[in-house]
Amino acid sequence: MAGDVAVVRLAHGKVNALDLELCRAIERVARELDEPGSPVRGVVVTGSGRAFSAGVDLRRVVEGGAAYVAEFLPALSAAFRAVFSLGRPVVAAVNGHAIAGGCVLAAACDHRIMSGGTIGVPELRVGVPFPQAALEILRHALGPVTARRVMLDGVNREPAAALALGLVDELCHPDDLLDRAVTAAAGLAAAIPPDTFRHAKAQLRREIDDRLDGLAEPAVAHLWTTAAADGRIRAFMDRTIGSARRG
Repeated sequence: MAGDVAVVRLAHGKVNALDLELCRAIERVARELDEPGSPVRGVVVTGSGRAFSAGVDLRRVVEGGAAYVAEFLPALSAAFRAVFSLGRPVVAAVNGHAIAGGCVLAAACDHRIMSGGTIGVPELRVGVPFPQAALEILRHALGPVTARRVMLDGVNREPAAALALGLVDELCHPDDLLDRAVTAAAGLAAAIPPDTFRHAKAQLRREIDDRLDGLAEPAVAHLWTTAAADGRIRAFMDRTIGSARRG
């Protein structure tokens, strides 16, 4: 805690990759922070090491196949939605790479501050579709035109380019990132009465929640399972690792 602002730090492996366990933990913590009577007035979500989150743990998807995908995709969407619907001000302190699901997690926050790394959504280049919750969150954060652009081009952008597109709201020096994020969350909490903020946030998200409630996505699960089996995910991982090594 920093005063009445809760700081939630992702610390899961080298790059905070989103797997079943981390997604469930994100959802659980978000729900706990949003419980009635909680003293928390605002929330900061940040990463650790060189990453905010490098996105889905693709190795787990390949190794787990259909059984893992069937369990993981609902947990991924639930984690996104828990952060997206949290009734307190939520600020993303993007300390490093925020890729794919990491970018969506940042987009689920009310305000995004970036200090380094890259950010983007290369899911289609991996060969898998976006879960509907991710699509809705990106459209809400960026507007339909920019969301379409970043989803189709799949480019991971440096901070200045990310700011220009609206992927983040402001840039910050790494040494000042956490303090700035806490200040931003506290400022929103102080400026707007809690019940008013919660109601307004729910109004802004109501149509999205209505579309997502009860939604089943068998085609998305099928395509993720197919991608795990036919080698396209592994090929993407091999290309990415090879590129990183050459860099």
